[in-house]
Amino acid sequence: MTAMRTIAAALSDDVTVVAPDDNQSAVGRSLSLHEPVTQYRVEPDVYAVRGTPTDCVVVALKHVMADTPPDLILSGVNAGQNLAEDLTFSGTVAGALMGTQMGIPSIALSLARGFQGARSLPWNTATACAPDAIRDLLARGWPKPITLNLNIPDVPSDGVKGLQYTRQGARDHRMVGLDTRDHPRGGNYHWLLYGADKSEPEAGTDLRAIYDGYISVTPLMTDLTDTDSLAALSSG
Repeated sequence: MTAMRTIAAALSDDVTVVAPDDNQSAVGRSLSLHEPVTQYRVEPDVYAVRGTPTDCVVVALKHVMADTPPDLILSGVNAGQNLAEDLTFSGTVAGALMGTQMGIPSIALSLARGFQGARSLPWNTATACAPDAIRDLLARGWPKPITLNLNIPDVPSDGVKGLQYTRQGARDHRMVGLDTRDHPRGGNYHWLLYGADKSEPEAGTDLRAIYDGYISVTPLMTDLTDTDSLAALSSG
């Protein structure tokens, strides 16, 4: 949250934070429909929500900021990339998608890790580079139904080569299996083991941009229809 507040403060002096009160990695677009969602103020203009990132956007727009809706929603900065097929898992991307769905221009921000071999995340790269990238995006504008997915490479800020507009990539990644253990009260429990190998992604993809040290911006839409397949099926 600290990095995002720094980025937002560089863009506006009117910033409200509404964020989950615990880790919400890989929750996707989950909504808390079967239990109440708790929201409380941490400090002025900062609110915590016991719920998912999507819950946070709903609470922000329908309650916290109901009378003064924001001009822009920033979701993140996620500690780790949201690229390729992982987009459908991402709570960070989900928050931005919900903002777009509710009529507010929205950007998901993530800071890559594990690509350049750094031991710690270079948060200063995110805070140094994201504001100018967002200003450029706002100056260009984008269609209302579109969410922007921005990923920042894990390099020092002076090593970022620029910004590329990209498409969603694909990579050799897999759920490598389960670490299965005996439960002391009978049965088993499992740790899901997630593995991701580096690959040689195609030019023009989000992965290629991050591999090469560029900020990646990918326009996303919630319409998942494959229009080519629809046409082929309809003509049969």
